[in-house]
Amino acid sequence: MEAEKMELKLYNTMTQQKEVLIPITPGKIGLYVCGITAYDFSHIGHARAAVSFDVLYRYLKHLGYEVNFVRNFTDVDDKIINRANERGMEPLALSNQFCEEYLVDMGALQCLLPTHQPRVSDHMDHIIKMIEKIIEKDCGYVVEGDVFFSVDKSPNYGKLSGQMLEHTRAGERVAVDSRKRNPADFALWKAAKPDEPSWESPWGPGRPGWHIECSAMSAHYLSPKFDIHGGGADLKFPHHENEIAQTCAACEDSGVNIWMHNGHVTINNEKMAKSKKNFRTIREMTDSYHPLALRHFLMSAQYRSPLNFSKSQLEHASEALYYVYQTLQDLDEGLTPYRELMSEDGGKAEQTPEAKDIIKKLKGEFEAKMLDDLNTAHILTGAYQDALKFINASLSKLKKMQKKQRLSMLVSLVEIEKAAREVLDVLGLLTTLTYAEVLKEMKLKTLIRAELGEEDISQLIEERITARKNKDFEKSDQIREELTRKGIALMDIGKETVWRPCFPSQADSSN
Repeated sequence: MEAEKMELKLYNTMTQQKEVLIPITPGKIGLYVCGITAYDFSHIGHARAAVSFDVLYRYLKHLGYEVNFVRNFTDVDDKIINRANERGMEPLALSNQFCEEYLVDMGALQCLLPTHQPRVSDHMDHIIKMIEKIIEKDCGYVVEGDVFFSVDKSPNYGKLSGQMLEHTRAGERVAVDSRKRNPADFALWKAAKPDEPSWESPWGPGRPGWHIECSAMSAHYLSPKFDIHGGGADLKFPHHENEIAQTCAACEDSGVNIWMHNGHVTINNEKMAKSKKNFRTIREMTDSYHPLALRHFLMSAQYRSPLNFSKSQLEHASEALYYVYQTLQDLDEGLTPYRELMSEDGGKAEQTPEAKDIIKKLKGEFEAKMLDDLNTAHILTGAYQDALKFINASLSKLKKMQKKQRLSMLVSLVEIEKAAREVLDVLGLLTTLTYAEVLKEMKLKTLIRAELGEEDISQLIEERITARKNKDFEKSDQIREELTRKGIALMDIGKETVWRPCFPSQADSSN
């Protein structure tokens, strides 16, 4: 793809409208996304943010941009210190553990590694230098070893979130402090407390406030002025609002062209959060659902919309993805006997007009949705489903075709597969495994959810075969229905009975 020919529109939180992405440097994009505070396993709310911006990263690369993608780890924070004390660990050892666990989860979800993954503890010099600049500009002040940012010196404070200064809270991670000149002032540097990790600074030993880290690291890796800044909707205030104030105070030529925020994952229509104890960890979900099914679910709504979590929704995502992979596997098997014939033809045969039309519609629909603020909702429906139906319908006709007609159909199927794979790849739903290997993994997850083993299924299939031989159709139907309730569909193909995952007939959508 040639980026300059494709107008990607992204919703800018700052202007509250969709805007065409115009890079600061032609052909290049600077992207910063706020990462996790590493004190526990990440939940699927974190996964949604990661997948949303991974889709952006992949699509920008698909359009031909060179992307410098930075996603940070907060490894110095009150929550980390408190959890480390509970476990009798060093705070940095605890945060390092959960940074690594997060990367395991990201790998499972097919999220590409960012260009840089900086940690706060490795960038104290950059943070301290930025705080010094803020103080020099008379936008920060020191009180007993603490350093605060003076929001009164930031004339546009509140523009991103729409929060008027007189209505702002003192901050989410710090208590109201009577030493502040304005209750809305926030900490840039915190004086050291006993038995807490600290670093030397011009104001005495301490550690950075939460907000300054992203200002310092984004400026270091991308410059103070860059293209896109992303994060969850809950970060608009105070975190991103404070980032803007700090960076503007420290750097004259600063600014972000487009601010992007993904919507919350909700459960029973309430935001999923560790503080509410209503969260599901990524690891918990991928223990019983294929990670690609979870990724598919996380893309099932446009990234800015709230996404209500339920196991029923995950089952739907799993079933839809299984159908995609099963169709591609059937295609791979169906083409195998003709590989030599296609090789001998040397690419002379042309696609059928119907296939050309299907591919054109598939690609056109995909690009239209993605260019419109990454609208991944129902992305594998419509023209994509038409392509899969064409594959299934065509495979059964191959044997009956004349050689020339068959070659044309074979070329058509190969090109449709390429187009289908490209969409999956950009969405991060294509792995390095074969179709058969992915299907095997998905079946294994189905067995885990059904609390059955392969031998249990084989035994039940044998019992059903025996029941049918004995004309005990009531028992035969009972076995089939019992397995369907567990998400396992029996299929009679000729004289053989096989099974595949299906949507459980009594799935609890409220779970």
